[in-house]
Amino acid sequence: MVKLNKIYTRTGDDGSTGLVNGERVLKNNLRVRAFGDVDETNSVIGIARLHLENTKIDKMLSRIQNDLFDLGADLATPYTTQSTEDNKQDLRINATQTIRLEEEMDSLNLDLLPLSSFILPGGAAPSAYLHQARTVCRRAERVCVALEVEHKLNKNALVYLNRLSDFLFVAARWCNNQGQTDVLWVPGSNRK
Repeated sequence: MVKLNKIYTRTGDDGSTGLVNGERVLKNNLRVRAFGDVDETNSVIGIARLHLENTKIDKMLSRIQNDLFDLGADLATPYTTQSTEDNKQDLRINATQTIRLEEEMDSLNLDLLPLSSFILPGGAAPSAYLHQARTVCRRAERVCVALEVEHKLNKNALVYLNRLSDFLFVAARWCNNQGQTDVLWVPGSNRK
C-alpha cells in the first residue's frame, strides 16, 4: 500500500526523478516520458468520466484507470532477466488485463453502426474526450516502442497500450449514440 505523508520531496529539483528500483534518471528520459504519457491518458479518461451518464462505460473506464497506474508502475520499473508477469515483486501488466479490454470492446462493438468513413473527434463531450485519450495513448505507445529499442520492456505493456487505444476508439463511438452521431470525415469537402 502506498502511503504519502508529504507531496514535495525536493529530490526532483535537479531535473531528475526516481524509478521504482531507486535509480535516478532525468525527467526527459524516454522511460519518464512513457509513464508520463500513460498518466496523461489516465487524466483525460478522468475528464471523459465526468461527462458520462452510462454506468457500464464508467465502470470499464474506472478499471482502465486502475490498470493505467499498474502500467505506469510497470514502465517505472526497469525490466530485468528476473522480471516476469508473475513476479510479485514487480508490478507488471499481464495478458488478462488486455483480454478484458478485448472482451469489453467486443461487447460495445455489438451495438455500433458499421463504419462508413473515418471519424473526426467530436460529438458528445465524453466521446470527444475519449478520442483525446486515444491520441495520448497512441503517443504513449510510440514512446514505449522507442524505449523498447534501448531497454527491454514487458511485452504485455505494449500490447495493452495498443489494445487500449482501440478500446477508446470504440468507447468514443459508443458514447456518440452507438455511432449514430459520429462526426464523419468527408474527404475533400472544403476544396473549391
